[in-house]
Amino acid sequence: MAVALGATTSVISRSPAKAADARRLGAHAFVLSTDPEQLAQARDTFDVVIDTVSTPHDLGPYLRLVAMDGTLSSLGHLGPVTVETMDLLLGRKRLSSAGSGGRPATAAMLEFCAANGITAEIELLPSARVNEALDRLGRNDVRYRFVLDLSDLN
Repeated sequence: MAVALGATTSVISRSPAKAADARRLGAHAFVLSTDPEQLAQARDTFDVVIDTVSTPHDLGPYLRLVAMDGTLSSLGHLGPVTVETMDLLLGRKRLSSAGSGGRPATAAMLEFCAANGITAEIELLPSARVNEALDRLGRNDVRYRFVLDLSDLN
């Protein structure tokens, strides 16, 4: 979506296997978050970092990537978080959350996606394979997201 809006984008991931997908989807750069050298090179360079990690994690490394007067925006519910205030104070950084846009904003987003050919990267499974999906989720063996097709239910 950011590319469609004209932004210069980078993907930050702990998985080097996602680099090719990131570029295929329009990212201009890729930062491997498990590589200390890449994190050091990217420090203080991003105006906005959109954090889509869906499990509790340390926000510090991501705040350190944000440039002066930049924002780290969390899209998921992480539960209680602890933030080192120096990660915010040094560089006048902001921590925000996206919240929910509600129906009108969701409709506008879907219209934008349709107009720009933006689709979700998913793996579709019939609902009868829900246990397989859960097992694979537990092994971190899913490419982006599972969607269960409920049409096999009566």
